[in-house]
Amino acid sequence: MIWISFIIAAIVVVYAAIKLNEYGDQISRQTAMSGAMVGGLLIAGATSLPELTTSVTAVYVDNVDIAVGNMVGSNVFNVLILAAVDLYYRKQQAFNQLESRQHIPSILFGIALTVTIIIAMLVDNSITLFNIGIEMFILVGLYILSVKLFEEEEPDEDVIVDEKRMSTRKVIQFFIMSAVTVLIAGSVLSITGDLIAEQTGINSSFVGSVLIAASTSLPELVAVIAAYKLANYAIAAGSILGSNLFNLLLLAFTDAFYQTGPILQGVSTSIITTATLSLGMMIILLFILMRQAKTSMIRYTLPAILIVIIYLGVSYMTF
Repeated sequence: MIWISFIIAAIVVVYAAIKLNEYGDQISRQTAMSGAMVGGLLIAGATSLPELTTSVTAVYVDNVDIAVGNMVGSNVFNVLILAAVDLYYRKQQAFNQLESRQHIPSILFGIALTVTIIIAMLVDNSITLFNIGIEMFILVGLYILSVKLFEEEEPDEDVIVDEKRMSTRKVIQFFIMSAVTVLIAGSVLSITGDLIAEQTGINSSFVGSVLIAASTSLPELVAVIAAYKLANYAIAAGSILGSNLFNLLLLAFTDAFYQTGPILQGVSTSIITTATLSLGMMIILLFILMRQAKTSMIRYTLPAILIVIIYLGVSYMTF
């Protein structure tokens, strides 16, 4: 019964998050937001809502490994999604068609945020402010700095006006309804995940970093595949990189709900391993964007294959 509830909650989260993505895209088109802001902020924020609800709920059921592992594991799974989809559409060599300068800053900020949380996990007796780890304030500061990059983007000049489209007000209403659905289903996902860990004896770190993280990252998978089909590779990369930044920002909100102390101080070593995996995968992704555009198919696909192999290996170790 618990597994059935978990699967149903996962399906509802995915469906509602997909709708969030669709309505977010309509809002962006009807308000002339720039492409970078669409992928990096609006869509990324919408598809990251499941991670927020599951992690906050995990705090209330006192399962820190699921709370933090869900966020960090989702970042790992997001990069895996981008690598796997790009391997499937390898003939397009999508990464070679990206404007690297538009995406490298997001990766660098992602690396900086990930290094910050790894250090916080390793250091004992973290400095606290209002019972929140000082590292969380650093995360918020770095995220705000990254957002400034999106603000510098020029908005699209053309606004899509279509009488058949819903009004912006109605789209926003449906967006909010989808968000509420995500909040409810995400909470059920976290609670059932905690029960699965208790009843089966499966490591909570594995449940949070792999099972729940994979479930809450499925909306990103749908968004990336849709972007690839439209050959809009900038949106695909931007939504993943923006979602990873947003997930790490949400750790600060999660810590605010955790009253025992800095939340990163209570995680198991498996979460540190997952965070280190995330860091390594982003470094490989950075290499992919910085390499020369012209390359053979074997050399093009090798870094993405490496990402998939590393993920499978570390996930097995965590289990």
